Amino acid sequence: MSELRLLGPAEIRDLAELLDVTPTKKLGQNFVIDGNTVRRIVRVAEVEAGDVVVEVGPGLGSLTLGLLETGARVVAVEIDRRLAAQLPVTVEQLAPSVAERLTVVHQDALTVTELPEQPTRLVANLPYNVSVPVLLHFLETFPTLRSGVVMVQAEVGHRIAAGPGSKVYGAPSVKAAWYGDWRTAGNVSRQIFWPVPNVDSVLVAFDRRAEQRGDEALRRRTFALVDAAFQQRRKTLRQSLSVVFGDPTSAATALEAASISPSLRGEQLQLDDFVRLAETA
Repeated sequence: MSELRLLGPAEIRDLAELLDVTPTKKLGQNFVIDGNTVRRIVRVAEVEAGDVVVEVGPGLGSLTLGLLETGARVVAVEIDRRLAAQLPVTVEQLAPSVAERLTVVHQDALTVTELPEQPTRLVANLPYNVSVPVLLHFLETFPTLRSGVVMVQAEVGHRIAAGPGSKVYGAPSVKAAWYGDWRTAGNVSRQIFWPVPNVDSVLVAFDRRAEQRGDEALRRRTFALVDAAFQQRRKTLRQSLSVVFGDPTSAATALEAASISPSLRGEQLQLDDFVRLAETA
């Protein structure tokens, strides 16, 4: 594919003015204004011609154009009515030859249960305030997703990719691990956004596990245990899991049956430990 004309700072501001869009903290809107960063994200995500990419929160279309440039099909999920209506127009104006490969879905990403095509990759600049819920929702809802790269707040990204024992390891880390392997894939300068955010960002990449660990019932039981274990991090599992098992004694019995010491804390357990406990509970 030949390179397309991507959106720069002037085009982004012109589009925002045209639509009377003021980026809001409520929707976590920080628009990408740097074409090099867009192409870097697409390269890290290994997007190829023929892929079906789902993009969450495309905004004014910076990343969308970069994804279309590869020859991939893009399904863009946008909650803002004005942005959803403008995106096809922008692509048609800047890159008419690729416009037919774009489909826009005007919906809240957290409520999406069906898409016009089954996505194979997830690539997005995720709104900071809903990045983890959106990621988990899409991985749960669309088993065809094989891999992806998301740009998120640095603190959130490191938490998602963290392993047991890390200070930032928590419920998002364990839940993300249910679906596959995660890694941070590079830092992102604040200056590539408009408006400039007051937090740092990172790229987080994932590859989905070929075989799922269990059925939906096991996932729900596992996630309930994870939530309880990290709700009060400083408590031992004997105490924190009493809300699931009814009392500390019952929790200790279940833990011992799963070969887990009741005196451990949630941050010391791997996903496999939580799954084993869910299977024996």
